[in-house]
Amino acid sequence: MILKGSRNPIATRSHIFFQHFFGNTTGVLTSKEKGPLCLRDEAPNFSCWLLMEHKADSSTEPPSNSFPDSGTVSSRRDFIGRLAAISAGLTVAVPFVGSPAADAIRRGRVDPSNEPDRSNSLDCALEVNGKKLKLAIDTRTTLLDALRDRLGLMGTKKGCDHGACGACTVHVNGARVLSCLTLAIMAQNKKITTIEGLAVNDGLHPVQASFIACDGFQCGYCTPGQIMSAVACIEEGHTGSDAEIREFMSGNLCRCGAYPNIVDAIKVAAVKMKGGVS
Repeated sequence: MILKGSRNPIATRSHIFFQHFFGNTTGVLTSKEKGPLCLRDEAPNFSCWLLMEHKADSSTEPPSNSFPDSGTVSSRRDFIGRLAAISAGLTVAVPFVGSPAADAIRRGRVDPSNEPDRSNSLDCALEVNGKKLKLAIDTRTTLLDALRDRLGLMGTKKGCDHGACGACTVHVNGARVLSCLTLAIMAQNKKITTIEGLAVNDGLHPVQASFIACDGFQCGYCTPGQIMSAVACIEEGHTGSDAEIREFMSGNLCRCGAYPNIVDAIKVAAVKMKGGVS
């Protein structure tokens, strides 16, 4: 679309573009003395100038066989390139300008030399996979975060962090617990077993072996929690039927839907484990 009276079809299309997306284009300067067309977009923390080439004389209709002079008129590719560069700059600048971190820096409230607050720290003695450890941890630290972030035991997974998926299941004194809902300080002087400590003498635990044999996993993210719960399920004697296994494994979710194979793996492992079949 080209508006009548313009000598620059590219600038005219650009004007229509801005009118469509920005509504009011009264900020466009069209006087002969100003030269380039400018549209100023006011924002709280920055100003953006979008420039378009414009011929001074816009009073006559161009001949049908005439084309804009490439030396004085920006091409459509140049215009789009400028617009893309400006958009990329705004994408980076706007979130930072309005962020609390930027506000804190501007107000001079950030002091890199400040030490972290240790007023809530407490010495905690944990026994993990047969090893006794002492940690100075925040009293609000969960057992899951202590295992992963402080001890480097990444086998225990953080799924929902709300105790709904079972991916963080570990054993505390032989009972399965959700480590994301358990404070590390509550597990002091208790025997904690994670997926890393389940195997004995570098050999796979019967449940681990049966999960591999029965293909009881797909992506594998929930598998550590599934295995820890399966071991407890067998030791608790809840393997009398498929329905019973499903009931006592219902706290562990598998988003890949490998439930039939998980049930088969538990039945196979129960036969191998002492007192596994109820």
